[in-house]
Formats: sequence, C-alpha cells, structure tokens
Amino acid sequence: MTVWNRYRLGRHRIYCALIWVGLIGVVGGCATEKDVLQKSQGHYQEGVASLPGDRQKAFVSFQKSVQLNPENKEARYALGHVYALQGKLPSAEEQFRAALKIDEGYSEAHTYLGQVLANQDRWAEAVQSYRLALANPLYPTPDLARFHLGRALAHQGDLQGAMEAFEDAVSASPPSVPPAMTHLELGRVYYQLGYTARARDVLKKVATLDKGGELATAASDLLTRLK
Repeated sequence: MTVWNRYRLGRHRIYCALIWVGLIGVVGGCATEKDVLQKSQGHYQEGVASLPGDRQKAFVSFQKSVQLNPENKEARYALGHVYALQGKLPSAEEQFRAALKIDEGYSEAHTYLGQVLANQDRWAEAVQSYRLALANPLYPTPDLARFHLGRALAHQGDLQGAMEAFEDAVSASPPSVPPAMTHLELGRVYYQLGYTARARDVLKKVATLDKGGELATAASDLLTRLK
C-alpha cells in the first residue's frame, strides 16, 4: 500500500469515526430530551395527585414540570389554577396566556382565563376569552364556557345574549355545571327580562334540583317576587 493510499485510508477512518461520534451525539441528545419531557410529565402527574391534599406540594411539582419543559401546557394550566386558588390573579393570567401561546385552541385555558379576567372586573376581555373557548368544536365541556359567558354578559347588561348563553348551557348533556346553577341564572335573566312564565318554570326546577340547598333558597326568593 502506498503512502498516499494509507493517508486516504486514515482520513476515511477518521471521517467515519467523526460521523459515528456525531450520530451517537444526536441519538444521545434525542434520548436526553425525551427523558426531560418524561420527567416534566412525571412532575405534572405528581402535582395532580398531590393537589387535593397538599396544594403547596402540588405547586412545587407543577413549577418543576414547567422548568423542565416550558411547553407543557397542562402543567402551565395547573400552575395557573393554583395561583388562582391563592388569589394571585396576575400570575394565574400569565400562566394561562403562556398555555394558550403553546396551543391557541386550548379551550379549558380560555375559559379559566375568562374567569380570572372577570374577577379583575375586565368583563369585555372575559367575554372574548369565553367566545374563543367556544370557537373550538372539540371542546368537551362547552356548557362551562357558556355558563360563565352568560354571567359576564348579564353583568354587562346584555340580557338577551346572557339568556341565549344560559339556554345553551342548560341543554348540555351530560352537564359539567350543576344544573341547579344554570337554571337559577337563567331564571334570574328571565325575571329581569319580564318573562314571568318562563322564570317561574325554570326556578321551580331549581327547587327540585337542589332541595334544601342555597340555590333552592335563592330560587324561592325570586319566585316570591313574581306576580
């Protein structure tokens, strides 16, 4: 073998070795990234499991999940939920908006964001957020957004829009909002619009759906005002 051939063979071996090292690095990098994503999801699941009994522990788990994977929309939603429970509405808003940047069709985040905005008296923004939630035809619990949309519209004085939202909400099957709540709100709007017969029928249902409860009491109070 000539010196030139040995040189070429040596270069070829070095080149192959570099390619092999590079491939190992790529495969290793992918595996590492996958491990990080799995670990992030693990922290999220730990947080969900801890939330009912230890909110602080859950909060830490959700934070760890987001730190490992900032694109974990469920972890950001969960973190926003804890912030909302703590009364830290600006922080909750930040997390829900971050989740929506990851997935603009995330209806659950739109609905929860709307509630956070409403609690800050930002009603017009809340209405927009609820409508965005309802724009997703795959949203599994649209009656939740419709219920809150109805309340927001009623607060703004749009009783006709509120009535339509509540009527849609009460027709949900299965419902995600307690039926007594939706019927009570619809009865209130009927009462304000002067639809006496409709209000009476709906409010009587509340008494049946929530026997002896606070909602039934509120419905009874409204019924006594009807002529």
